[in-house]
Amino acid sequence: MSSTHDNPAASDAAPRGVWRLVAQREISVKLRDRNFLISTAVTILAIVASLGISGFLSGRTETIDLAVTGPNAGQVVELAGTLAHTANAKVDFVAHEVPDGAAVEDKVRSGSVKAGLAPDQKGWRLIEKTAKNDKADTYLSAAAQQLAIQQNAAAAGVSTQQLARGGTLTEALLEPNAIDPGLAKAAGFVFAFLFYLSSVLFGLSIAQSVVEEKQNRIVEILASAIPLRQLLIGKVLGNAAMALGQLVLFVGAGLIGLAAIGKGDQVAQIGGAAGWFVVFFVVGFLALASLWAVAGALATRTEDLQSTSTPLTMLIMIVLFAGIFLSGTALRVGSYIPLASVVAMPGRLAAGTASWWEPVIALVIMAAVAYGIVVVAEKIYRRSLMQTQGRLTIRQALALED
Repeated sequence: MSSTHDNPAASDAAPRGVWRLVAQREISVKLRDRNFLISTAVTILAIVASLGISGFLSGRTETIDLAVTGPNAGQVVELAGTLAHTANAKVDFVAHEVPDGAAVEDKVRSGSVKAGLAPDQKGWRLIEKTAKNDKADTYLSAAAQQLAIQQNAAAAGVSTQQLARGGTLTEALLEPNAIDPGLAKAAGFVFAFLFYLSSVLFGLSIAQSVVEEKQNRIVEILASAIPLRQLLIGKVLGNAAMALGQLVLFVGAGLIGLAAIGKGDQVAQIGGAAGWFVVFFVVGFLALASLWAVAGALATRTEDLQSTSTPLTMLIMIVLFAGIFLSGTALRVGSYIPLASVVAMPGRLAAGTASWWEPVIALVIMAAVAYGIVVVAEKIYRRSLMQTQGRLTIRQALALED
């Protein structure tokens, strides 16, 4: 069978913009895929729901019931609550009077209260069942010390202000606009996860499309009308457009969710990093998409796809782990390594550890390497796509003639 792959004249005669038709078909097929639409909607809902739950839990006031006994125990609990509210700790302490220390232990052991407070020789004893409650320990300890100081000051005939003279602590932030480390770490994890999800989801779709066309011999018909280079460009750009659209929806859902739960300042902090992530992702995905097309072209049957795509899947997993686990110098180095930089550099930007020029340099390196990958992948794709005798290796594909 003659094809544009074998006939350069036919290839030159074919419209050079025919890749647009292929891209439109890829987009149309994806938009009609019920599983794709459902998974996208479910992921968006999961993002919004997780942020909503996080906001609810962080904004909820915890109530700690305490079994107390002894003189002034109620005062300690009351003052602990006042200190907690002053510190905006979102915790309330509720005292339940019991006759003695044994009753306090019984209440704690039975689980009817979270902790107990009883006097001892050194002052007070905080009784808990299996694990320490940091909030109870912090504020009850501070309240007990403050009341003891007041009582000791009164006994000595001086005021608490005189005892506290020279002990005032004031706070000064050298970097008041610095990004919260916990938020930056979470943003880095989200970037890595979204990269993995989109790369695998759309990459497998490209590979499966290629191998199905090859297995059903449809590719021979396509090759007679469309240059294989145009076919590859259409598949890559069509899926890249869909991946970008889905990614923007996910990132937008996350930013809107943060704003909706009253964390608008955090949206401003990570918005720039998210924008860079989208840019890096587009460049990186173009390279990955061409490699996924190669994985499909090297296979002859759908069953072969697991073998031909394994190296690519492992590469994406490495990038995922790099975005989650790298830190310090390793993260800085990784932010310049192509593909790893897709998640590492935005992660550094979210943490505020990258200068303005660093993502520009990393993106230029990424684009140069991506171009080289696409050129080589296109050559392998053209040489292996029409081979139906069996599964090929990359070396065998490169040994074939155009």
